[in-house]
Amino acid sequence: MSQAQIIDGQAFAEALRGRIGEEVSGLIRDHGLKPGLAVVLVGEDPGSQIYVNSKGVATEAAGMLSVTHRLPDSTTQEALLALVAELNADPAIHGILVQFPVPAHIDPLVIQAAIHPDKDVDGLNTINAGRLATGQAGLVPCTPLGCMMLLEDALGSLRGRHAVVIGRSNLVGKPIAQLLLRADCTVTIAHSRTQELPAVARLGDILVAAVGRAEMVRGDWIKPGAAVIDVGMNRIPSRRPKAAAAGKTIVVGDVAYDEAAEVAGWITPVPRGVGPMTVACLLQNTVTAARRLNGLAV
Repeated sequence: MSQAQIIDGQAFAEALRGRIGEEVSGLIRDHGLKPGLAVVLVGEDPGSQIYVNSKGVATEAAGMLSVTHRLPDSTTQEALLALVAELNADPAIHGILVQFPVPAHIDPLVIQAAIHPDKDVDGLNTINAGRLATGQAGLVPCTPLGCMMLLEDALGSLRGRHAVVIGRSNLVGKPIAQLLLRADCTVTIAHSRTQELPAVARLGDILVAAVGRAEMVRGDWIKPGAAVIDVGMNRIPSRRPKAAAAGKTIVVGDVAYDEAAEVAGWITPVPRGVGPMTVACLLQNTVTAARRLNGLAV
């Protein structure tokens, strides 16, 4: 039987979206300010189509302006940059998100750099990365921001805790390490090539798994009582032989959940863990951007 307390990201995200909706209503009522989010999708990637649709629905549900630009695969980098420039200059748009991946002929780093840092609700612009690293106010990548909200809700103050982050991506690993440092944690960044990785993972009062390998982190990697945040979303064949033979898949995290839940003090499930927080934090970032761009306190 599982011993760990479940960190229900779905429930937290729903509550957060409710609070954001109330804040948006107040901004419209008191300041005539309706936060606006523009999402740009280039190409026909099925997963991206689903994500973009869900972001549009969530944005409108929060009472915000939602604008979606759907561009064909043949869109040139120059045309995409021109659209980004238009959105940068549009006072009704406070957040800009270009959905990745983009077609191979477009350089994502060039696109990220072109988005105005104060509208960069993905938090991937190098200026925002620099602000995060140097402790300045900026926009933070949505998934790490959501992870921190879940940790602080479960544990309260994180001060003095040892956090181990497995993964060093610009999207999750590096920014969450910076956020944990900002929260006065001692932080170790590990990755797939770290020597004696299980032993390093066991040092963590907090363990964040963001390595992108299905169930890589086993139960004996977990320090007893640790808080485990599983960022992974991996599709693997169904564990039911007939379903697997029919090509059906299931979604699992980077952590072997059943094993880890026997040891951890807190754990995020997959799904219903970190995933729902990403869209909610996108809305939060858009409201934050709207406030800052209009000289209002955050």
